[in-house]
Amino acid sequence: MDWRVRFVDYPEQWRRQRAELLPIIEDTIARGDLMLRQQLLDFETHLAAFNGSARAVGVSNCTDGLRLLAHALDVGPGDEVVTVSHTFVATISPFVLRGATPVLVDIGPDHLMDTALLADAITERTKVVIPVHLNGRTVDMHAVAKAAASVGAVVLEDAAQALGATFDGRTAGTFGLASTYSFYPAKMLGALGDAGAVLTDDEDLANRLLRLRDHGRVAKAELDGWGYNCRLDNLQAAILDYRLTKLPGWIERRRELARRYDERLRDVPGLEIPVGPDVDPLRRDVYQNYPVTTDDRDGLVEHLRAAGIETLISWPIPLHRQRGLDLDHWNLPHTERLCRRVLSLPMQVELADDQVDLVADRVREFFGAR
Repeated sequence: MDWRVRFVDYPEQWRRQRAELLPIIEDTIARGDLMLRQQLLDFETHLAAFNGSARAVGVSNCTDGLRLLAHALDVGPGDEVVTVSHTFVATISPFVLRGATPVLVDIGPDHLMDTALLADAITERTKVVIPVHLNGRTVDMHAVAKAAASVGAVVLEDAAQALGATFDGRTAGTFGLASTYSFYPAKMLGALGDAGAVLTDDEDLANRLLRLRDHGRVAKAELDGWGYNCRLDNLQAAILDYRLTKLPGWIERRRELARRYDERLRDVPGLEIPVGPDVDPLRRDVYQNYPVTTDDRDGLVEHLRAAGIETLISWPIPLHRQRGLDLDHWNLPHTERLCRRVLSLPMQVELADDQVDLVADRVREFFGAR
């Protein structure tokens, strides 16, 4: 389809960055710097500094970052992992595949874990609590830390959608033992393929992850134990290192776009929009997505599609209602209601102001708001 407004405009993204990226790509390849070379080390150093973390470990994708953490923490049968159903399956699967039991908490009005429910979800078997920072907004990490500490559980932050977001003056990913990030192409900081990272202040954990991501090696021919092949590709690291320098400006642009949406949509009856960028003094949201909710979600999707506007539904079926996961014993009414009503409007730094206005006008048209 010939979209007037793409959800993510990869061709325009490449057009804007091509002149700067091509020399980086060519130089990396010409040097033969393909695996575990300086570009990766540079990116890890710069990423950790950007987030205010001591160490960053580049990995093949965010899922593998969680898999390495599950291994490093020896999560297994008898352990419970507390998280949410309103997330991508990768938040939970690395722990379930090691034999752990998922415990699911419902969400609040901001689509994030309802931390008021944590006390009842946590038990003496809870080993890990995973708050998921969705859409560029951070979970109430003071409440998460307090609940986890009551039973000695480890906090791992799924910050795949929240690089650069803050809560109470601290960046997402600096509250728990470690945090994981996705650099899937559609993310704020995206690679040209799969990529991810784990951030932590724990030096021993970081060094353990470095070994685990590279077959357990501590030297070219020396193994410290069993491991995986979860290395971040060096070429992707070079691309990400360049794009990281642009990220502060991109975040500001996303906040400008969110502010523009907010001004044009806040008075639309029957439509709920995210918290605006100037509303919550505890949080600085970075707007990985701009999710809206309405009872006639599917009708709005089709109305926008007919106008050439691409949207995204994340996720139409919550994890505990996926038939193959054996999680349907959980009762999570707010999660289920959200999954019936939510869609994300286009949100990318390549959007022009007039494109945002077009999207907003078509949304207002659907609801009969003038």
